[in-house]
Amino acid sequence: MESDDTLRLWGGRFGGGPAPELDRINRSLPLDWRLWPYELAVDRAWIEELTEAGLLDAAARDRILAGLDRVERRLESGVPAEEPDEDIHTLVERWLADEVGDEASQVRIGRSRNDVVATDTRLWTLDACRRIDGSIRELQSAMISTAEAGMDMAFPAYTHLQRAQPTSAAHWMLSHFWPLDRGRGRLSDARARVARLPLGAAAGTGSTVEVDPDRLARKLGFDRPCENSLDAVGSRDWVSEVLFAWTQLANDLSRLAEDLVVYASAEFGLIRLDDAYSTGSSLMPQKRNPDGAELARARGATLLGLLAGYLASLKGLPTGYSKDLQEDKRTLFAAEEALAETLAVLAGTIGTLSFDAERAAGALTPDMLAADVAERLAAEGVPFRLAHEAVGRLVRHAEETGQVLQDFTGPDAAAVDPHLSAIRPEWWDARAALDRRSVGCGSAPDAVRRQLEEARSRL
Repeated sequence: MESDDTLRLWGGRFGGGPAPELDRINRSLPLDWRLWPYELAVDRAWIEELTEAGLLDAAARDRILAGLDRVERRLESGVPAEEPDEDIHTLVERWLADEVGDEASQVRIGRSRNDVVATDTRLWTLDACRRIDGSIRELQSAMISTAEAGMDMAFPAYTHLQRAQPTSAAHWMLSHFWPLDRGRGRLSDARARVARLPLGAAAGTGSTVEVDPDRLARKLGFDRPCENSLDAVGSRDWVSEVLFAWTQLANDLSRLAEDLVVYASAEFGLIRLDDAYSTGSSLMPQKRNPDGAELARARGATLLGLLAGYLASLKGLPTGYSKDLQEDKRTLFAAEEALAETLAVLAGTIGTLSFDAERAAGALTPDMLAADVAERLAAEGVPFRLAHEAVGRLVRHAEETGQVLQDFTGPDAAAVDPHLSAIRPEWWDARAALDRRSVGCGSAPDAVRRQLEEARSRL
């Protein structure tokens, strides 16, 4: 064996080690050490397959597996990233050699770092997708609880960030639940393409060892083996797909974060963020800053940059493995960390925010019912185009004369335009207008209760 600080898995045909500059850019252990649980799982499964293929006897298998158990205990208690090895594969083999001697290298028979690293990374990604899915569910649970608190609260809805029509606080909150539900669906779809086993592809043309790929897949938790060995080691479209699913989630979260920032401002005042999810100013003692929401808003751009950069790194790569693919872990690890932090801070923010019912009620001005009045006039027989124009004239007249719209009913309204004579006082009632929005996915209380029940069922 080579000395501890010079072990390499590829050194036989070279007269010396790599230049320090190459070693720095090539060495991935500080990044990929977190793959060690998956590396050990792959090693154990491969040792079993080598035994089944007759390349190891039971005694050798048991010695190596026992050695891997001892390596695992060292990994659990140490800081692998501080070791001098090139990558996690080299580190594990070196430590295994400490335990069982030259027999440690038997784990390399019939496989390559190319298929092992692809397998390790897929296993990590499957776990990462499960973690993200769990974090999404925690945020969705917080949304449901907060929506329940806002069930009976009338709330302004906006288009173009201008007051539009009345809705409810619950309906607004649930409008952010469903993009996350679709995001969970995208992750589930992506998982099906991640869950393909590349182990057995070796360097790219397939292993010379008669292993059972279906058995290996089952043992390691994959759905089935990859179909083509060159594709298995040289493709990372599954990384891009997961990154896209995470990026779309981050963009959906950035829209939620924008609402939190705007609605918590003094100008809107529709919600109040808990002190635990607000920060202060180093100069202005009165400030309550929504820093968590603002950083969550920024993470949409962070993940978009990671996705775009990674897609660019894949463009035009030749068939088979290239070292460019090593960057998949850097991108995946950074993306998961950014998204997990975002989901966690938003779950806490949503779970502790409160609504300001008085400010919300004050934001429901009569002009927000103008479309409802036009529709009711149409139901009374006025062509909708004429009804729309007449109500528009009424709004302009009220603005110019300093009056409020609910003052205009019957004859007073007809004095502005004859088509308005059917207007009755209750047509200007925001709560009644809200109750009328009961169709399908509307914001009437009964419709929102149905939506809440469906939301609960998704979790």
